[in-house]
Amino acid sequence: MDKKFIELDDNVLDQILKSETDLRNYSQQVESDLKHYENLDVEKYIKSGDQIVTLHKHLNHCENVLEHTESVLYTFQEELQNITNEITRLQQRSIFMAQQLCNRQSVKGLMHQFIEDVIVSETLISVITTCSVTDEKFSTHLSVLNYKILFVDEQNFKDVKSQNDVKDVYEKLKITATSKIRHFIMEQINKFKKPTTNYHIPQNTLFEYKFLFEFLLNHDSISAQEIYNDYIDTLSKVYFTYFKSYLTYLQKLQFEEAATKDDLLAVEDPTSRTLFQKSMKKNTVFTIGNRATVLNEIDNSIIIPHQNNVTNLSFEAIFRSVQYALVDNACREYKFDCEFFKVDQPTAQGLFSKIMGKTLTLLIKHLEHFVENCYDALALFLCGQLSMRYQALCQNRLVPVLAQYWDTILAMIGTRFRFILERHIQSVKDYDISKFNKEKKPHFIVRRYAELVSAIVSFSENNKCEPELICSLTEEVLGFVLRLATMFRTRKDRLIFLINNYDLVLRILMERVRDSSFEVDRFKEELSARSKDYVDEVLQVYFGGMMKFVTDAENGQDIDSDSRQLGLAKTFTSTWKMSLEEINKEILPSFPNLTTGASLLQLAFSQLIDYYHRFQKALLASNKAQLPNIHVIMIEIKKYKTNY
Repeated sequence: MDKKFIELDDNVLDQILKSETDLRNYSQQVESDLKHYENLDVEKYIKSGDQIVTLHKHLNHCENVLEHTESVLYTFQEELQNITNEITRLQQRSIFMAQQLCNRQSVKGLMHQFIEDVIVSETLISVITTCSVTDEKFSTHLSVLNYKILFVDEQNFKDVKSQNDVKDVYEKLKITATSKIRHFIMEQINKFKKPTTNYHIPQNTLFEYKFLFEFLLNHDSISAQEIYNDYIDTLSKVYFTYFKSYLTYLQKLQFEEAATKDDLLAVEDPTSRTLFQKSMKKNTVFTIGNRATVLNEIDNSIIIPHQNNVTNLSFEAIFRSVQYALVDNACREYKFDCEFFKVDQPTAQGLFSKIMGKTLTLLIKHLEHFVENCYDALALFLCGQLSMRYQALCQNRLVPVLAQYWDTILAMIGTRFRFILERHIQSVKDYDISKFNKEKKPHFIVRRYAELVSAIVSFSENNKCEPELICSLTEEVLGFVLRLATMFRTRKDRLIFLINNYDLVLRILMERVRDSSFEVDRFKEELSARSKDYVDEVLQVYFGGMMKFVTDAENGQDIDSDSRQLGLAKTFTSTWKMSLEEINKEILPSFPNLTTGASLLQLAFSQLIDYYHRFQKALLASNKAQLPNIHVIMIEIKKYKTNY
């Protein structure tokens, strides 16, 4: 029965409850309706019986088809599961086989490399046993042998049995190779011992085949130590003999005449010396001349006695040649030791000391002998400058092994140099001024001072060579010149003497010293002050009245006397031209340096013009008319202008 007939709507039920219908009647009515509908449904079912039977058959057939399909699907599912399992198994087997292949290939490569590293080829045996060590094949196969020996030794620690099959063969090859290498190196070292041999040639050969010693160092330490000791012993003797002979040869070319304890600033040359000796002494003791050229020749070729045909060498020239030979050989030896013997810097320092120690001691003693008896400050100065330059050269070449040597040399030279400067200072202090001949020209001591100090200041590094002693010497010379000046009777003569001496020193200093220095500034200051004093002294003679009048006027004293002013004006007007001429005649001949004389003359005229201007200002207007025009005086002064 359809739901709409059995379900009661809320509204219907509500209407029933609100109405007065009898429920029993209503239920009977409902039951009657249900019965009616039931009969209708049964009748419809009976009429549709054949269709229901047919539907039932179709349903049974569909059920059978579905059961078969389900069975097929279950079977297919099982087959798929089996296929999946098989694929997984094959995949795992494939991965395993790939890993096996990879492992076997790795083992194959290692085994192939191992066999290659262990195997002893006929070529290797033939080359090592028959070829010369200088043959290119030998060097190539020696590297191979070195590698194989090290490889076999490594396998021995790993307890690899196969290495026993080739160990004896490699041991024999190693003995053969080390024997040939030892013989070759010892042969090259023996070449050093031949007197006429240039030891650079066998050393270059050894350096070219330095890999041979490296092989020996790795595989035959006893032979390597033997070569090491023999090389040290041989080269030590070679260098010592070479430098000893070289010093002997050069000493024969040195000046026989040397500075003595009497060759000081304030000591005159003895009259007993020959003219040649005196000339030579002047050129070597105080005047540097061409001696400073050695400072520009630090890396020039050394002096070769039998080739250069030179004589009368100064000590600094010999010193330069010897020290450059030392620097050249020391740098070469140090680099050879580091490369050939495969040592680090501290070890190379010790090795170098064993090889060059006797030679360095020889050179130090030779210099010490010279220094002990040396009174030539310039020679010591130049040797010190050379030492500093060679010290810097070694530092630039990264060769530290001579550092202590240079320190010793410089300390020795510096001590003696200071001693000589102190003696020069003391000689100036002790000079007996009563010997002075009262000549106004520059004194010989001042000239020597200027030559000596200009050389030291101009060629020293940064002008810092014993600055305190140089300053003391400068002050002592200045005081000495003042003491000599007191020997003159007149102030004018004293000033001329001072100016001539100061001017000489300044000319020499400024000619050679590029930068300003204490000495230049000090003498400029003194020369300027004395020049002004001298000009005032000269003007005082010819224009003293005018100058005093100007001074009194500027000091506020009474100058209103008309007669005094008029007298001064007339005197100036009548005498100024003649006075200019007299001043010119007086100043120029008084100074050997014409430039200085001309400068002082112009300074005097400038000072005169200045006084004249001030004189005009102080005069009364009526008296100014007596004076000549300033332009007239200027024109006259220009006539005395020189071209110096």
